[in-house]
Amino acid sequence: MSEPEQKRPGRPALRRRASRVAAVLVLGVAGFLGGVGTTSILPTTVQTQHYEADVRLSPLPTQASTLHSPTTFGDIDLEFGGWAPAPGIDAPVQLKASVTELFNQRPVSLDLLEPAPHEVDDALRSAIIQLGAKFVGGALLTQVVLLGLLAVGRRAKPTRVQAVIAVIATTGAVLVPAGSAWYAYRPDNLAAFKTTSLLGTVRSNAGLLADVRVRAEQATPYVQNLLALSQALQEKFVPQELDKPAAARFLLVSDIHGANQYPIMKKIIEDEHITAVIDTGDLLNFGNVKEAEVAGLFQSIQSLPVPYVFVRGNHDASSPHDQSLLQRMARIPNVILLEPSPEHYTEVDVHGITIAGFNDPRYFGDDNKNNDQKQKPAIAAFKRVFQDRHPRPDILMSHEPSAVEAVKAGQLRINGHMHVAEVQGNRIQIGTFTGGGTVSHFLTGATTNDQNGGHDEGELTGQPYSFDIAVFGENCSLQSLTTYTYRNLIQGRPVYDDVSVVNGKTIANAPAEGRTCSPSMGVSKQEVDADEPPQETPSTTPVPPITPTVPVSPISPVPSP
Repeated sequence: MSEPEQKRPGRPALRRRASRVAAVLVLGVAGFLGGVGTTSILPTTVQTQHYEADVRLSPLPTQASTLHSPTTFGDIDLEFGGWAPAPGIDAPVQLKASVTELFNQRPVSLDLLEPAPHEVDDALRSAIIQLGAKFVGGALLTQVVLLGLLAVGRRAKPTRVQAVIAVIATTGAVLVPAGSAWYAYRPDNLAAFKTTSLLGTVRSNAGLLADVRVRAEQATPYVQNLLALSQALQEKFVPQELDKPAAARFLLVSDIHGANQYPIMKKIIEDEHITAVIDTGDLLNFGNVKEAEVAGLFQSIQSLPVPYVFVRGNHDASSPHDQSLLQRMARIPNVILLEPSPEHYTEVDVHGITIAGFNDPRYFGDDNKNNDQKQKPAIAAFKRVFQDRHPRPDILMSHEPSAVEAVKAGQLRINGHMHVAEVQGNRIQIGTFTGGGTVSHFLTGATTNDQNGGHDEGELTGQPYSFDIAVFGENCSLQSLTTYTYRNLIQGRPVYDDVSVVNGKTIANAPAEGRTCSPSMGVSKQEVDADEPPQETPSTTPVPPITPTVPVSPISPVPSP
């Protein structure tokens, strides 16, 4: 008998095992959905003195491991990490009638509105117990119904094997989500704290927990009580290390594209206590320095009270050898060019955080093909200089995503170019600070030829304005990354659509142990060339204090695109 013929008798058994495993998986998913559905049909109501919420589990993958609390004035989302996605928790918050009566009686402070810690603990404990019971009941009921339908369809009682499969599936449907939720919803696993709409506007961030009380005093009473709720959730779930003193606060911007929004940037620098600005390029539109001179960009940059760290983008030159923008930027006292001339680099140290980067070799007017391939010579040149340096720069920056993806960094890699803010691993892609200037409009709702032979071009729309603030702690690690997006300005101030605070340890590489960073370390820079031998401890040149000397005339608020 041949070898294949000898193996054939085992195949039916293998198929039976595979079908049973598939049955367990299918029934497990069905049990999970049944449990989640039960919590939606029969939500759990929890209360504190001034608030109540109907809590349910969410089956949506987009809300996995997320505590989602929609309110009248915006949403509050706490996103958590973990070894596996946990069921999302949906908790729409409502205000009790007693809050309105309280406002009518006397002025109300944030302390009075904020739920006490024991109230939050009691509400969470009640929600967990009731949600858990309903989830388990729903999962069990789902399996009973499915076994009943199977029995009716086959006109026979479920077999012992089928019952065992149902028990295993139900156990998995309960234990796996319970275990992932138990691990995920912990303060140490908090990945991001997000607020939207009006809550995002009034809760401007100057540290994760700071300034909420000041903002609340400026807000209407009905926003004030939701800020109190936001504050209570932060104090419950946000790790304490995110609110420790900062060694450096960096404003991350990109893709200015000729629009003079620097008065707004200057206000952000003052409000958020920024240490330095990091700009990943595309200051210009058409690679011509004259357009920046006419718009007053260089004077505006010089007026900023902090260092301005810069790499060139693909719109910042008119030919492969055009160095005119870099030469003009070099004349601005507070500007630090990370690649002031081809293959000559500057490494800057800001309060102990080291930054390095390289220019985009592309230029305005190139054929816009094989862009990733065009980055390779610049990547190779940078690697030749920096690959043997120790330690690696904490922050690596260049203009295009493929450029920074090809180079290792100590903690973060930062790029712009795409006009869309996102985080992938330890790569931060900065959105456009000015909405892309005058060239970043696109069409939405465009359609093909209609019945009359015409063409609907859709609506002309622009990118939202966006910037990030990266905060580093005294141990030199990234504490938090806050992303702001907005479309409107009122009296020269951004009206934020979304504010997202990300826990730094979830995205950045950890720095070496024992490092210390501090404002007392100041700002220094070192020139690094290809023929310079690697140094363990590079000598540095202090950067003189920056004193703005050129006034900037105020600009009118920019309308929404």
